Amino acid sequence: MSAYVIVDIEVTDPAGYEEYKKLAPGTIKLFGGKYLARGGPNETLEGDWKANRLVILEFENAEKAKTWLNSPEYAPARLLRHKYARTNMVVVEGA
Repeated sequence: MSAYVIVDIEVTDPAGYEEYKKLAPGTIKLFGGKYLARGGPNETLEGDWKANRLVILEFENAEKAKTWLNSPEYAPARLLRHKYARTNMVVVEGA
């Protein structure tokens, strides 16, 4: 069953975040993931959520997504993301 990683990113240093954007895609692909949405315009349809930069990734399953997130291959990019942005991230399994 596919799993989706949804990330709400508040970029605090746009120049530094560009470094992250160069490193992350290769690691996502390495673990079989792909981008479904990557920072395009978003609109709140209900509730109080004021999303920032939204990213949606698709993986084969939740375990694959978690393996990517915690992998040594992604670690350098993850450090940059934590340095240059604040994020909320969830994984949800598809129907």
